[in-house]
Amino acid sequence: MKGLRWAIALGAVVLALVVQVTLFPHLAWHGIVPNLCLLVVVAAALTVEAPFALLLGFAAGLTLDLAPPADHVAGRWALALTIAAFLAARVRQDVRPTALAVVGTVAAASFVATSLFALSGVLLSDPTMSISGLLEVVLVAVVWDVLLTPFVLPPLMRLFSRLSPQWATQ
Repeated sequence: MKGLRWAIALGAVVLALVVQVTLFPHLAWHGIVPNLCLLVVVAAALTVEAPFALLLGFAAGLTLDLAPPADHVAGRWALALTIAAFLAARVRQDVRPTALAVVGTVAAASFVATSLFALSGVLLSDPTMSISGLLEVVLVAVVWDVLLTPFVLPPLMRLFSRLSPQWATQ
């Protein structure tokens, strides 16, 4: 069952990545697109055990770092999504999170991950990142991710619950 769970989780990450880099650039606001990979990671972190979510966050971040049209230092998204998975896993308790808790977790994870990515770009002298544009990038990313939450997280959380019934929250 573990192999199947990993295959399906990585398939969800790849599907999210393909949609994120092919379809969503046409809907972007000032070049900022929703982070579907983040939503997959948060769904896993809210549903299954933390180590699985952390590894999935790292894998999803690394795929984002290496997928074209990546124009940044590899590892920035891997770090950001791993930390977002950790924070989202801390929200998970013994009961299924409420809808408000899920939306709040997505907003917090999106804020933290996007901020880490943007701040690491500033620290690494990324020419596309500036302090002045940082706030807009973070706020628009959070809004995008929260808007997509009701459409993406419920089916993913159900899927992860079925794949890991011993860890799934009730």
